[in-house]
Amino acid sequence: MMRTRPLKVALLGCGVVGSEVARIMTTHADDLAQRVGAPVELAGVAVRRPSKVREGIDPALITTDATALVKRGDIDVFIEVIGGIEPARTLITTAFENGASVVSANKALLAQDGAALHAAAEKAGLDLYYEAAVAGAIPLIRPLRESLAGDKINRVMGIVNGTTNFILDKMDSTGAGYQEALDEATALGYAEADPTADVEGYDAAAKAAILAGIAFHTRVRLDDVHREGMTEVSAADFASAKRMGCTIKLLAICERAADGESVTARVHPAMIPLSHPLASVREAYNAVFVEAEAAGRLMFYGPGAGGAPTASAVLGDLVAVCRNKLAEATGPGESAYTQLPVSPMGEVVTRYHISLDVADKPGVLAQVATVFAEHGVSIDTVRQQGRQDGTGEGASLVVVTHRAPDAALSGTVEALRKLDTVRGVASIMRVEGE
Repeated sequence: MMRTRPLKVALLGCGVVGSEVARIMTTHADDLAQRVGAPVELAGVAVRRPSKVREGIDPALITTDATALVKRGDIDVFIEVIGGIEPARTLITTAFENGASVVSANKALLAQDGAALHAAAEKAGLDLYYEAAVAGAIPLIRPLRESLAGDKINRVMGIVNGTTNFILDKMDSTGAGYQEALDEATALGYAEADPTADVEGYDAAAKAAILAGIAFHTRVRLDDVHREGMTEVSAADFASAKRMGCTIKLLAICERAADGESVTARVHPAMIPLSHPLASVREAYNAVFVEAEAAGRLMFYGPGAGGAPTASAVLGDLVAVCRNKLAEATGPGESAYTQLPVSPMGEVVTRYHISLDVADKPGVLAQVATVFAEHGVSIDTVRQQGRQDGTGEGASLVVVTHRAPDAALSGTVEALRKLDTVRGVASIMRVEGE
């Protein structure tokens, strides 16, 4: 039977995502009530700019005093879509202290302080859900922490930022340079006026921390994630990738060590074979590839950002949390029982594509090969790509290695830079997904 007393829900933030959540709550109120088992009432909206027109929202619900709203004591669930660390962190913990569960889309806060927030929710006997914090509308967090809870996940690798995938896809498909592709992404609204968080990998790193923590049942903070941006990726890199039957993506990669005693989390551009499912992810879409011991290989694909897709994930969490409220229960909290250490990037083992500008004279290849051998990095293929300038003195040497530790590759590159015959290291790209 449906309960007649409504569950009260309040929004912290009412931008693109919050506005879409409010709209769907209003237009689909009857359906939500049937799915939850009780009416769901929008009872408050905290904003910074009260003068802004918000269609479909009763102006009487608008307040600029978010602290007073979370202290009201009659709200069942808060939806936090403010973003950033503060005041979101304080508002969420205050909501718990006043008896409300929380649905959040705040990847940065969860990556930095997820453990403390989970502890606060557990102490209060309340829920903290955040499906919308990673990959927008794609159901990902719930499958990892519920559907695959009985399995052992060994690797999570994916494209978790739509802006960067759009830029790299345009560079690949049209031959555009980085700046040209970024300008198009900005014009179409895929990139912010300041795209730093996206193109330098900060956004993806926060998501990688969340995914690694859930997948490996251990605590992984944003500071544990190795991060490299994609601003140095060039048309020449794509040309080299195509010669290898690859493309380039900005990947978030979370792995369990072969011995199972540690994990790694990293974000960086990488070449992946065209045969890999992630290679075909186009435009601003996201996709995450999961490798589990029993389930095998799974891929989750869909729109990773935007008001409506993100609101879909928020509302899915809202229904689950409201059902828990009616049942006087809570859903799964933090599962960090393994407490595995996070290994440094130097211990990551993968393949590498290195492009060198070298003097075009006898003995250069032998010198380069010797440096690789001295550092224990085995060479798979070597290709000379022709002149680099109009003097006839330079050549481009492309080396693709077998799998080696990242620290060994770093030592190799440092030694190569000291050779008189190496005029410069044009690019270094990891090769993944093989």
